[in-house]
Amino acid sequence: MQHIDPASLNNLPTRIAYLRDFIGFTQADADALHAAAPVVGPLVPTVVDTVYEKLFCFDITAKAFVPRQTGYTGVAPTRLEDLSLDHPQIKFRKDFLAQYCKKLVTMDYEKESSWEYLDKVGLMHTGVAGFKHREKKPGLRVEYIHCSILLGYVEDILLNAVATHPDLDLDTKTVVIRAVNKILWIQNDLFARHYVTDNESWIDANVGTPSTFALAVGGALVLGGLLGRLIGHGGRW
Repeated sequence: MQHIDPASLNNLPTRIAYLRDFIGFTQADADALHAAAPVVGPLVPTVVDTVYEKLFCFDITAKAFVPRQTGYTGVAPTRLEDLSLDHPQIKFRKDFLAQYCKKLVTMDYEKESSWEYLDKVGLMHTGVAGFKHREKKPGLRVEYIHCSILLGYVEDILLNAVATHPDLDLDTKTVVIRAVNKILWIQNDLFARHYVTDNESWIDANVGTPSTFALAVGGALVLGGLLGRLIGHGGRW
C-alpha cells in the first residue's frame, strides 16, 4: 500500500503525481491526446461556439461576460441583451477557450509547466490572478458550480465528437475517450482545490477518520476512474 501524506497534496507536483497515479493517466494517454489533435483541432471553433451558446442560456452564467474583460480594449457590452457570439468582447473570450482546447491535445504532460497552466486555469476563475497578465487587474470570479458543470459539458461535446467520428476505428475512439475523461477529471480537481476549503483536520489523529475534503477528492477520482474503465470495456462492467 502506497503511503500518501495528506499535507503533501498542497504541493502541485505531488498532487499531480497522486492524481495521475490514482486515475491512471499515463504517457499512453498523453500520446492518445496528441494523436487526437488532427481530429479535435478542426472541431474547436464549433465546440467553442456551442459552449458559449450554452453559457448564454442562463443569466447566472451570461452575466460574467458583461463587464469589460481583462486585456480587452474594444467596446464592452452594457447589458445581457448585448451578448452574442459575434460581439467583439465575446470573440476575445472565445479565443481563450479555443487556445485551452488546443493545449489539451498538444501539451507535453511530462512537463511541470503544463500542469501549472491547468492549475492556473482553475485559480484564475476564483478572482485571484492566476496568470501574470492578470496581475493588478480586476478579479474574475466564477463560482465552482458553473466551472464544474461547464467542464462536464465540454467533455460531453468532445466525447461525442470522438465517438461519432467516421474516420476513427473503435480502438482509437476508446483510448482517446478514456484519455479525455481522465485529463478533464484531473482538471476538475485543479478547479476544486482553489474553491473547496477543509475546515477539519486532514486526518483525525485519534481515530484516523479522513476529512470531508479528502473524501471528496478521493470520491471524484474513483468516479472518474470507474467511468474510464466502463468506457474501456464497451459499456460493460
